[in-house]
Amino acid sequence: MNHNKLFTSEKLGKLSLKNRFIVAPMTRITATDDGSATTTMRDYYERFAKGGFSAVITEGIYTDELYSQGYLNQPGLTNHNHIETWKNVTSSVHEYGTSIIAQLMHAGGQSQGNAYTDVTVAPSTIPPKGEQLGFYGGSGSFKTPKSLSIDEIKEIRYSFKKAARHAIEAGFDGVEIHGANGYLLDQFLTDYLNEREDEYGGSLENRLKLLAEVIEDVRNEVGKNFTVGIRLSQIKVADPAYKWPEGEKSAKLIFSTLEKELDYIHVTEPDGTQPAFGDGTKSLAAAAKAYSSIPIIANGQLGDPNKASNLIEKQEADFVSLGTSALANPDYPNRLLNGKKLNVFDFESTLLPLAYIKEHEMKEDIIRD
Repeated sequence: MNHNKLFTSEKLGKLSLKNRFIVAPMTRITATDDGSATTTMRDYYERFAKGGFSAVITEGIYTDELYSQGYLNQPGLTNHNHIETWKNVTSSVHEYGTSIIAQLMHAGGQSQGNAYTDVTVAPSTIPPKGEQLGFYGGSGSFKTPKSLSIDEIKEIRYSFKKAARHAIEAGFDGVEIHGANGYLLDQFLTDYLNEREDEYGGSLENRLKLLAEVIEDVRNEVGKNFTVGIRLSQIKVADPAYKWPEGEKSAKLIFSTLEKELDYIHVTEPDGTQPAFGDGTKSLAAAAKAYSSIPIIANGQLGDPNKASNLIEKQEADFVSLGTSALANPDYPNRLLNGKKLNVFDFESTLLPLAYIKEHEMKEDIIRD
């Protein structure tokens, strides 16, 4: 199949990207104990830039020194030292003409490691389903979280705004608000995790309120010329089978409500090309494309270039983000462009026993432009 469309340029907000390949956010727990970015992280992100990706979205970065951290050795963007150490990463990525976007994340009740507190918070006192992830340092069931007060919600809104300002200072080209995978903003969106009886609970419109407020706060802080996106999903780390209760009807309201102050929507599914709401329905990316007017990034088993090309050709997405395929092939775009064989992802050697960046990942030769 002809993959030329994947190598055409396109705009993502104010960013002009040289191709349609973006590195997806992936938690790698390689920051220092205090959340500072390391030289290993710098070299890790730089490899994707050398390898031809047009943009990189970082792993989730925590936004405050209260409840937002989800994993020990997760990076933060809360203080001067965090800003300074991230500068080393952003400047290295920029050397190769690649953009870098900071994903801002509050783990909420799905937190399984926080250097600042042993308490977790959520919309309601309902723990996430399932078990903590061992390769991110967790074990056993999730804690029962504390229900957030209105004042604490205001603090969370402020933390996203402040972290976005810090992202600008650290040299990032944009921010992605993490509203997916069962973390805090997604917990507000999720019917069974949100039993609030105030303006943040009940109807889907109310459960979307905090997401919309965070987007507006961030946009007002960074202005119109800084790229702002959001990541959304049905699936969760702790509940991979979850679907939005009203399917495509929910999707229409979610995407049309949230798009207003955004430059893009980034959606993830187990397979980004498959029907998202049952047989014969749209993929989640196609639904986002249908019910919004901004660029869509699709994610989910799109390392097969034929699947990725089809999505772009059918205009069901504007970009594809690669996770495990990028880990196996940090030079994926250049490999594909040069007709080289793509490596197969090795889960055990990459993410076990813990998901920190391994020395062997940094030794393989990169195919350059």
